[in-house]
Amino acid sequence: MSTFKVSVQETSNNTIIKFELNQFITKHQSFEFNNIDEAKASPLAQQLFYLPFVKKVYISGNFVAVERFNIVEWTDVQDEVAQQIEAYLNDGGVVIEESENTTKKVPITVYAESTPNPATMKFVANKKIVTSLFEFTSIDEAKLSPLATELFHFPFVKSVFIDENYVSITKYDMAEWQDITIQIREFIKNYIENGKDVVLPNAAETLQKTSTQLDDNFEKLDDTSKQIINILEEYVKPAVASDGGNIQFISYDENTKAVSVMLQGACSGCPSSTYTLKSGIENMLKEMLPGKVDMVEAING
Repeated sequence: MSTFKVSVQETSNNTIIKFELNQFITKHQSFEFNNIDEAKASPLAQQLFYLPFVKKVYISGNFVAVERFNIVEWTDVQDEVAQQIEAYLNDGGVVIEESENTTKKVPITVYAESTPNPATMKFVANKKIVTSLFEFTSIDEAKLSPLATELFHFPFVKSVFIDENYVSITKYDMAEWQDITIQIREFIKNYIENGKDVVLPNAAETLQKTSTQLDDNFEKLDDTSKQIINILEEYVKPAVASDGGNIQFISYDENTKAVSVMLQGACSGCPSSTYTLKSGIENMLKEMLPGKVDMVEAING
């Protein structure tokens, strides 16, 4: 059983704090409660309303957002609330009582979007479907993802990349996108609507992908590696994510001044990726870290 972990996230409204979880607590549904009477369907929300400063509770996907009355400041109580939510969930506490209203299908929209890689199509949902990114290049690798496992049953699926709100699928040449796109889109849409697990609750932890694990790994790196990761996160990842892919830092060699990265999703095996790396990322790192980077080499995920 995977352990729930809560991280505190500020919002643009200083009366509202988001308590983000490392796994999903609702089946793509959202619930808002204005008082303890409204919260009959949610034992978790009822627990929170026992705190005198709680004004409103909002539960969705992988977070609980709480609005406070002005009798306290969040800085004084947020850690205590985070611990309470974490302890409640790890003790097997119920988030939402199952009823006809909560078990009905949630309408999901999924649309297909082409990527710079002709072998890869991106299927975008209107809901967050995972809390970390995952890539699976075979059905054996996909044990931690029931969705990826089922997608590999289509003979034309070569690899599956899943990020926050989309699935990128790379196909074998045996099929053309115009013949299979609608079939895959409908399959993914129905799968999410039925509230099935996209990845298993313990997937991020098992693959060392939780934010805590990633932060710990980051802290162990040398200063140049940290600078490279920060540059990739800020300038490169948003662009490649919009194309249905990811670039992951692997290593930095101080002696050869070489940076090694892994291309995932639509970037993996993409004809234009090598050019992008050489002309874009390598030049950017050379310019921003003068004398520290001479070359960038890429491995396909």
